[in-house]
Amino acid sequence: MITEVVTLSVNRLTRTLAVSPQASLLGVLRNDLELNSPKYGCGLGECGACTVLVDGVAARACVIPTGGVAGREITTLEGLGSLEALHPVQQAFIEEQAAQCGYCLSGMIMMTVALLARKPEPTDDEIRSELSGNLCRCGTYLEILRAVRRAAQLMRPVSARADKS
Repeated sequence: MITEVVTLSVNRLTRTLAVSPQASLLGVLRNDLELNSPKYGCGLGECGACTVLVDGVAARACVIPTGGVAGREITTLEGLGSLEALHPVQQAFIEEQAAQCGYCLSGMIMMTVALLARKPEPTDDEIRSELSGNLCRCGTYLEILRAVRRAAQLMRPVSARADKS
């Protein structure tokens, strides 16, 4: 197998690895970097379980060759927050109990982070449209919708939250 040295910036850490340039980003994240939040679902970029952020944009890690993201900032769920300081989207998903099995959860959260970065106050239709490519096998869509709304509220500046009350 042909390998090349690839330098990746993942969760604000720089890692240099010898990998096949065609190896999927998902495989490298899970197998080489031991980051298990992105999941293998369909392998075709259709289900959203493998969603990560690449330069702040939601991307399907299962269909991205690792060589294609060298030098770009990759963020997985592990890079969003910590147990001591959850990201507001993580906090909202917990508060709204938006998970059952958790398989889709990482992808849903990463898509929500990308959405709220672009559109801080999305409508329900915009949320549904944005998350339509992320499949939840347990059917917690109503809780997920509430969690996205809650995350948008948590991410508003304090002064704007007071105005909305």
